Amino acid sequence: MRFLLPLGLFTVIVGFLWVGLSLNPSEVPSPFIGKPAPDFTLQQLHDPQKTFSNKDMLGKVWMFNVWASWCVACRQEHPLLVQLSRAQLFPVVGLNYKDERENALHWLREDGDPYVLSVVDKKGNIGIDYGVYGVPESFVIDKLGVIRHKVIGPLGPAELQDCVIPLVRELEKATAESPISDEVKKACA
Repeated sequence: MRFLLPLGLFTVIVGFLWVGLSLNPSEVPSPFIGKPAPDFTLQQLHDPQKTFSNKDMLGKVWMFNVWASWCVACRQEHPLLVQLSRAQLFPVVGLNYKDERENALHWLREDGDPYVLSVVDKKGNIGIDYGVYGVPESFVIDKLGVIRHKVIGPLGPAELQDCVIPLVRELEKATAESPISDEVKKACA
């Protein structure tokens, strides 16, 4: 009897570890999906005299990409964003997160600027409002300003082709009542 309790406890712990190790850390459910994107008005990176608000994008489907020049994973994702920018499939707005302006501008000059514009989140407050776990992260936002998808970590070619582009195409044609197709939901899950 005195061996059964420790053996049972050990079995429970091993079970929790087994389940925990089988989870994908990039598949963190976001409570923001299906909800209006948090409002912001921030200085533009290239022209600090100008501001930009997410409300400026109402009526458009767009991607909000959180990045920083100090972020190693952002460098991995960046060439794909540059290609996406050249294809002009949809606008990508950058949120320069907890970064130095000169470092960010230098990086964009050197490696290409995939953004229609970037805004500065020096203190990280907007990142907190959007539930950013770390950089990079990307949000697909519909015409009504509702977050429809979140990518945690670097956006990859497969996710872009299988999920993001089909989702954006559906959202561009959608009305407020239009559901997302099961095929796109499955690809983005």
